[in-house]
Amino acid sequence: MKYLWATASHKGMVRENNEDSLYPDSSGESHGPATLVVADGMGGHVAGEVASRLAVNAAASNDLLPSDRVAAGNRAIREEVAREPSLEGMGTTMTLVTLGEDGTATFAHVGDSRAYMYRAGELRQVTEDHTVAAEYVALGEISAEEAASHPQRHMLTRTLGLSRFVNIDEIEITLEPEDRILLCSDGLNEMVDDGAIAAAMGGGTVDDVVWKLVETANEAGGVDNITVIVVDALG
Repeated sequence: MKYLWATASHKGMVRENNEDSLYPDSSGESHGPATLVVADGMGGHVAGEVASRLAVNAAASNDLLPSDRVAAGNRAIREEVAREPSLEGMGTTMTLVTLGEDGTATFAHVGDSRAYMYRAGELRQVTEDHTVAAEYVALGEISAEEAASHPQRHMLTRTLGLSRFVNIDEIEITLEPEDRILLCSDGLNEMVDDGAIAAAMGGGTVDDVVWKLVETANEAGGVDNITVIVVDALG
């Protein structure tokens, strides 16, 4: 399977700095294996940026299984906190995909950054948000529509960097030619609903789509950092 991807990250219209990190940081192509990563840091000015970058660097630099890459990101943050205790409390989400030569896409995920699949004109969310609001949805206490505006929709139930061990979701999908994958920080889906994301994913090159999504989020207010990776599976 051949893959083409494009990446983009923007601080948005409100934040002073960008606490998101991603890998790779430029467009590319591969027949696999290839790993792509989005992380959304937290912990205040500077610390969130440090956490996401440490985690992404660790995840991208190790030849590991997808969930082990995420675990390596967690260890990297904990090791830095041990060296510099003033950074205690910094953390990050992480959503990554490893693309195999055989067309297998394996996702590993912690937090509320997301992976989506666009296939045959339909968009579906691959990952589950690790938030209090998402847990309420899973319990049947609120609807998915109510979760989108729930006051605890940003309250994470899992994140990297806050404890020695973390529970990591792993999902495997067999790709088909013309499938398109999206990885994003919540700065995109907070501002742009799934219908508009699907519309953007339905046309143009991967480079066109990443910047269309960033621009659409900023036009809607850009209240958070926006990071986007789009991958085409070409068969």
